[in-house]
Amino acid sequence: MSEKKNTSYPKDKVNILFLENISDAAVKNFKDAGYASVRKLGGALTEEDLIREVKDVHLLGIRSKTQITPAVLAAAKKLQAIGCFCIGVNQVDLKSATEHGVVVFNAPYSNTRSVAELVIGLSIMLIRRIPDKNTAAHQGTWMKEAKGSYEMRGKTLGIIGYGNIGSQVSVLAEALGMHVIFYDAVTKLPLGNAVARKTLKEVVSEADIISLHVPDNKATRNMINDEVLQHFKKGSILINYARGEVVDLEALAARLKSGQIAGAAIDVFPWEPEKNGDKFTTPLQGLPNVILTPHIGGSTEEAQENIGEDVSNKLYQFLEMGVTNGSHTVPALNLPPQEGTHRILHVHRNVPGVLSEINTQLSKNNINILGQYLKTNDEIGYVVLDVDQKLSDTAFQLLKQVKETIKVRLLY
Repeated sequence: MSEKKNTSYPKDKVNILFLENISDAAVKNFKDAGYASVRKLGGALTEEDLIREVKDVHLLGIRSKTQITPAVLAAAKKLQAIGCFCIGVNQVDLKSATEHGVVVFNAPYSNTRSVAELVIGLSIMLIRRIPDKNTAAHQGTWMKEAKGSYEMRGKTLGIIGYGNIGSQVSVLAEALGMHVIFYDAVTKLPLGNAVARKTLKEVVSEADIISLHVPDNKATRNMINDEVLQHFKKGSILINYARGEVVDLEALAARLKSGQIAGAAIDVFPWEPEKNGDKFTTPLQGLPNVILTPHIGGSTEEAQENIGEDVSNKLYQFLEMGVTNGSHTVPALNLPPQEGTHRILHVHRNVPGVLSEINTQLSKNNINILGQYLKTNDEIGYVVLDVDQKLSDTAFQLLKQVKETIKVRLLY
């Protein structure tokens, strides 16, 4: 990140808080840009602790464990933006964040390779029944046999959710000589020789290995339930490195015990411990040919560094220039800076007449608008204005008085 302009608010007064051991790359980026007040904490915080910590915070960085509730957002009076240093944003109450005019960013692409590589590795381990042989060896039993062990070549991989990760898994699987079929709720262009199927049941009934890559929403919760599991090909393998609410684990355990499903790798669970060392239970514990991992699908050094760079750059671009590309709350805008102007950011409720009132108030006071861009979503509108330097303070005060205003910031 390079420093473009001096913000109106002194950089040493901007409070930045990073939780959950976010990559040092993010901390370094802000400190290199002149932001001195950057704190990094190792774990997530409870709602009560977070409410206390965020009162004077301008930028907040979290991962998947920290829950941003309406109560947290109500307490964070100075909060401008939240950076989710992970793929998802379901840990943030986006409706409340939108109502408060808080920008929410994430890193949807930065750890896709890490997850894709691990899915392929797990597929090989499970189809060769390595977990069983590993357990036996640790227990002092020699189990040298080929029964139930297969090659990946020639087998069919079924991908549920053909997005950023699913499509990368598809490419890697084809390189191993696999056939790839997939199902996605949205029409997607296949990569390589992958073939789309019209229904979920078509995929699970044909595939030797099924890998899930879907978000957590109403349509995907409990997607893989007992009714769907009964259509799985006998001897197939299930991999879930997507979201914990997608699979009915009790039903999966029953199908594993019956032998219909030959193995599984699960990384995400409906309930997960708050911190390392906490007790963890799941119906899948103790079952043969099952690999359980603690939500580490994207946890590689490379992925964490990439995520740190990606999200911190988005936060920085917003803080310095008002850029909201990639935001899940405030509409996406990217107005190039203009020399000889001061920039003001205005977030307001999306009702008719706000832009007209903004322009009327500025016009009445002979304030020249040298650049202006408005974008709205269903809830709010976001205006970036470049105004005459001599009257920017007056313009800032006028914009604060506009009806339906949520937030105004004199950027530089």
